[in-house]
Amino acid sequence: MKNLTTTSLRVRENQLWILDQQALPQQSDWLPCADVSALVDHIRTLRVRGAPLIGLSASLLLALLAEGGMPQPQLHQALKTLRESRPTAVNLMNNLDRMKVALEQSDFIPKLVNEALRLVDEDKALCASIADHGAGLVKPGSCLLTHCNTGGLATAGVGTALGVISRAYQQGNVQQVWVDETRPLLQGGRLTAWELGERGIPYQLICDSMAASLMALGKVDAIWVGADRIAANGDVANKIGTYSLAVLAKYHGIPFYVAAPHTTHDPHCPNGAAISIEQRDPHEVTGVSGSFGSVQWAPLNANVYNPAFDVTPAALISGWVLDVGVVMPEQVSEGIFQTSLK
Repeated sequence: MKNLTTTSLRVRENQLWILDQQALPQQSDWLPCADVSALVDHIRTLRVRGAPLIGLSASLLLALLAEGGMPQPQLHQALKTLRESRPTAVNLMNNLDRMKVALEQSDFIPKLVNEALRLVDEDKALCASIADHGAGLVKPGSCLLTHCNTGGLATAGVGTALGVISRAYQQGNVQQVWVDETRPLLQGGRLTAWELGERGIPYQLICDSMAASLMALGKVDAIWVGADRIAANGDVANKIGTYSLAVLAKYHGIPFYVAAPHTTHDPHCPNGAAISIEQRDPHEVTGVSGSFGSVQWAPLNANVYNPAFDVTPAALISGWVLDVGVVMPEQVSEGIFQTSLK
C-alpha cells in the first residue's frame, strides 16, 4: 500500500501507525498497529476514536493484513472481530461492509487495498463538503459551542462539526468557540482545545456544567456537535452530554446543529431507542488517567453508571448538516432519513 498521512493515521512501509489520542495534548506518540488485537485495544481504550476514524483504521489494517499474506478465512474473522470492537458508531459497520464485498472477490488483495484508500479519500471529501454546507449557517460574529472532538483527530479530513467551525472562522464569521471539556474522558479539553489552538481559532475551555449559564447570558449563538449514528427518524447518538446541550438550546432558543457524513446515517435503525449504547469502564468516572498518570478521587467501591453516548431526539435538532446537504426538520418529518443517503 502507498504511504499516506492524516492528522491521526499513517501508513509507512506497509505498517499502520496511530496517533495516541490518550497522550494528547502533552505528548504526540505514534503507536504501531500490526494486528487486529492491537487495533481493538487501541479502539477500546480510545487511543483511536471518532466514528469516521475508527472505520478507516479498521479498513486500512484489513488491507495491510491482506497484503501481508493473511488468507481469506482469517481476514473474514479479523473483519468480524473489528466490527464488534465498538457497538454504537455505525461508520465502522458501513466501512467494513464495503471491505467485506472486496474481500469476497477472487482478486481480494488489490480490491481491499483500493477500497481502503478510496474510503480515506472519500472521508476527506465528505469533511470538506460538510464544512462548505455548514459554514453557510454560521452568522458573522458568532460565538459557537461544541462538545467532544469532531476535528481532524476524528476523521481523515478537516472534521465534521469542527470542520464547519474552522471553515466559518476562515470566512471571518466566528468570534470565538466555547469548548466543553466533555467528561469523563475530556475529549474537548484535551483534543478540541489542542486542535483549535493548532488552527489559530480563539476558544475558551469550559466545564460541561457551565454551558447553561453561558446560554442564559446570551453568549452562545449556536451549538455544533457531531454524531456517531443517525437513526431513520433523525434521532442522533453522540458523546454523552450532547442531549443535555440540546435540551438547554431548545429552552434558550439557540440553534442546535449536527454535522456528520452520510456514512453515519443508519436507515435500518428506526429510532434512538434501537441504538446500542456502549457502557464503559467505571474507572473513567471514579478518577482520571492520562500521560500524567492516574488519579482516583471516588471511593474504591463506588457504583458507577458510565454510558459513552446519549441520544438526542430529532425534535431538538435545528438541522443535520451532511456532505450531501443540509437536512431540515420538515424533511425529516417527511421521511428523508428512512432511505439511504448518497
